[in-house]
Order: sequence, then structure tokens, then C-alpha cells
Amino acid sequence: MRSIPTITKNLLIINILAFLAYYVLSYRGIDLNDMFGLHFFLASDFKLYQFITYMFMHGGWDHLFFNMFALWMFGCVVERVWGPKKFLFYYILCGVGAGLIQEISQYCSLYYIMSGQVAGIGFFTPFTQALSDVSMANSLNAWTTVGASGAIYAILLAFGMIFPEERIFIFPLPIPIKAKWFVIFYAAVELFSAMGTSGDNVAHFAHLGGMLFGFLLIRYWQKHPDREGVYGRNNGQQFFDKLRNNWERRSNKKSNYTTTHNPDWDYNARQKATEEEIDIILDKIRKNGYASLTKEEKEKLFNSSNKR
Repeated sequence: MRSIPTITKNLLIINILAFLAYYVLSYRGIDLNDMFGLHFFLASDFKLYQFITYMFMHGGWDHLFFNMFALWMFGCVVERVWGPKKFLFYYILCGVGAGLIQEISQYCSLYYIMSGQVAGIGFFTPFTQALSDVSMANSLNAWTTVGASGAIYAILLAFGMIFPEERIFIFPLPIPIKAKWFVIFYAAVELFSAMGTSGDNVAHFAHLGGMLFGFLLIRYWQKHPDREGVYGRNNGQQFFDKLRNNWERRSNKKSNYTTTHNPDWDYNARQKATEEEIDIILDKIRKNGYASLTKEEKEKLFNSSNKR
């Protein structure tokens, strides 16, 4: 856990603890998902804070596992590129955006349902009709969304936009595919699922909403790099520049120390050779991008950046 960046690690912990609390308290008749899940805005159980809390609640172990696995797998990389503050801002904003899109999709569903019951239905008819119909009002409270999936899909999108040429494995394909195709594939699956009538109780529009808000935010940062301070057109290049600077500072300290206190010339030669190797790797990133590195080069780069 020590190698996991701060925000990603804390998000993992909070989500797991929240689910354990839900699981334990459910035996006492307390439903945390009902309290903190995102209810439809016409429902009597709807609260504004649910736009935040819903993304830390989950409906089952499999729901929790796959979301947390994706958060760990892609969140670690994106947070290292962007830094903790920006990563957290992106995560929360996209999670809220996913909730907003889900609310809009639920209203559209309600409008469709009511249009079959009320002749000459107007745009605001579902509001008045649902509030006046007791059975409908009770049913609306059951429209509850939980899960971090909207924010997770936004992180998948961010990874694909930062490292579009990076090759990753996707089940069940036996060969790796580029991250950009990975993101497009998942977006297409969610879109077709959302437009279909599968009735699988999955908030597909929330997933698409997270990706939509993530795309708009990243595009804004790309067009205004002076306002976001980290992410520009270099697709994470500043992250690797920071690695280079950190490596050079540590190398200078080690060189000074070994010159004064360590007469072992072989040790100094190994240190110099390692520094030159890291420089070659960083130059390779500048010329051909991160995806051009071999597995050994990536491991060597990150191992060197984690040494203190």
C-alpha cells in the first residue's frame, strides 16, 4: 500500500470501509445505500449531499471489487501524472457529473412512462403527476444510484487521453490493445447498453456521464494549460520531467556523498552508469512517448523514482 499514491489509496480505503459498514449495518436493518445513495430528484428521499456520498457506496462485493481494481490499476498512474489535488478534483467533479447525467436520464424515463398515461403531456407534467400520485412517489424512492463507476470511467478516459499509445490487456482479448481503443471500446459498450432495453440495473448513463465530464474537463485543461498548471499538450511529459529533475537531485546528493565518504570507485562507476541509463530512458520518452518503453525500462524508471 505504501507505493500507492495518497489520494488513490485513501479513496480505496474509504470505499472499502463504507461497503463494510453497509454490509454490517444491513443486518441491523440500517440501509446505508438508501441513506447515502443518489435518489431521483423528485423522490422524497433525495438529498443534495447524495451527489457526493453515492460514489462511495456499492451494491455488492463484485461491484466493489471491479471498481476498486480499476481505481488501483489506472488511478495510480493518473495521480502520479497529475498530482493529488488535481486528481481528487477530477475524480469528485466527474463523479458528480455522472450523477447529474443519471438524474437527467431518469427524468427522461419518467417522462416516457408518463407520456403513455397522460394525453397531451407537457414538459413539466411528470413533476406534477409524480408528486400527486402516491404510488408513483413511492416508486421514485426506489430509483437509487450507488457506486464509483462514473468517476472510474472518467479515470479510464484520462488514462487513454494521457497515454493513448500505451498497450494494455482487456479481457477476453488475448492480445494487448492501445489505450485509446480500450477507452473507445468501453464507451461504445456503455452507449449501446444505455440505448438498449437490457434492464440490467446498471447505471450506463452515469458511466457515460463520467466520461463526458472527464473529456470536457481535460479538453479545457488542454486549451488552458496556464490555468491547470500540470497537464498540457505533452501528455504527461511534465511528469517525466519531474522524474528527471528528482533523479538528478538525488544523483547529485549521492555523488557528493560518495566522493567525500566512499572511496569505492566501482560503486561510483555503477552510479554513473545508472544515471546515464535513466537519461537514455527519459530521452526515449521525449522522442517516442511512454508507450515506446520496454517493460524493463518502465520498471527501472519507476524504481529509480521511488528510491529515497
